[in-house]
Amino acid sequence: MSTLERMRDWLRDHRLALDAALAAGVLAAMVAGSFVESHGAGGTTWSARTPEPLSLALMVLAAVALVFRRRAPMTVLAATVGLSLVELATADPRAPVAMSAVVALYTVASATDRPTTWRVGLLTMTVLTAVAMLAGPLPWYTQENLGIFAWTGMAAAAGDAVRSRRAFVSAIKERALRAERTREEEARRRVAEERLRIARDLHDVVAHHIALVNVQAGVAAHVMDKRPDQAKEALAHVREASRSALNELRATVGLLRQSGDPEAPTEPAPGLARLDELADTFRNAGLPVEVARSDAGTVLPAAADLAAYRVIQEALTNVRKHAGAGAKAEVSVVRVGPVVEVTVLDNGPRGGEGPDGGPGQDDGAGPGHRGAQDDGADEGGGGHGLLGMRERVTAIGGSCTAGPRYGGGFRVHAILPVKNHTPALGDPV
Repeated sequence: MSTLERMRDWLRDHRLALDAALAAGVLAAMVAGSFVESHGAGGTTWSARTPEPLSLALMVLAAVALVFRRRAPMTVLAATVGLSLVELATADPRAPVAMSAVVALYTVASATDRPTTWRVGLLTMTVLTAVAMLAGPLPWYTQENLGIFAWTGMAAAAGDAVRSRRAFVSAIKERALRAERTREEEARRRVAEERLRIARDLHDVVAHHIALVNVQAGVAAHVMDKRPDQAKEALAHVREASRSALNELRATVGLLRQSGDPEAPTEPAPGLARLDELADTFRNAGLPVEVARSDAGTVLPAAADLAAYRVIQEALTNVRKHAGAGAKAEVSVVRVGPVVEVTVLDNGPRGGEGPDGGPGQDDGAGPGHRGAQDDGADEGGGGHGLLGMRERVTAIGGSCTAGPRYGGGFRVHAILPVKNHTPALGDPV
């Protein structure tokens, strides 16, 4: 930091010392001006003169008042104007005591608003000029009287300009700070949304594959002694399901890697192209699944394709976990104009168990086992799978409903846009 910058910082922290130095400078200028006199015929000549003791006292009092110009600007202005009026009305020749009123008026204009500056400035100019013209010993048309009017007017204008510039700079700084806070809030919001999306992916992957592993491990344990070949087949399915879970977990968690990390996910996100493979995993787990598609030639955006896959995966996982023995599922993917409708139906029996092993809630309109696990249905529930499913679909501009079917079973229905959707400000996420 340079010497000038250190001095500026010191003066900013010690404003009273700065005002005292300014008052000393004004006093020196007033005293110097009081020792000269303008007169002469046919030209301007200068001769030394000695100011009156009253004039010297008025100048000293006006300079002392200027020391407190920041603390009480209006009071200092009134004091300096009063001292100037005494000098203008009594002294001959005059001392430039009005110089202190000019500085005080500048301070008031720079510290107040524009209407106050106009009122106080006009009053100060009028009073000083009127007294100088009417009560002073000099003719009213002398240049000294007009100079008082000009200097007070310039002081008010300069102070108002400085105040306006300070307000403009302050407004710019405030807008910059507000923009910075807005960027930080937007960054935090995007981080939260990304965490939520990754949490949904992890839930879908883990819930689906762990459910399959659990089922196949139970089958292997049941037939291990009597039918070892079937147990071996079940264990092979367990290995395949665990391998798929690890691959998908690696791809999902890989999104969190830094740019310098050596390994990055290379496998594309799953979509409807892997629907038959997904259905086969459930068939191998003992859940009959029928797939019907009429979306040939439809290419969904990546987000919508992944959302459709996750909806079907979550719905079939819930069927396998909660629909009970003998249940079967139907999956349909239909293109309807600008959207693709995905529907998963099952015929689960009424009055089954909820996902927590306790009795389900039978509302009379569908199977009781779904009441507890309908976490995304229109009328509530307790888990997170269907709720995350619905949020995932809503985030890309679609809609998702889930609820019991009349006569038994459960229905999950999702409508996904074929074209990309950019959520507008205020859209639900």
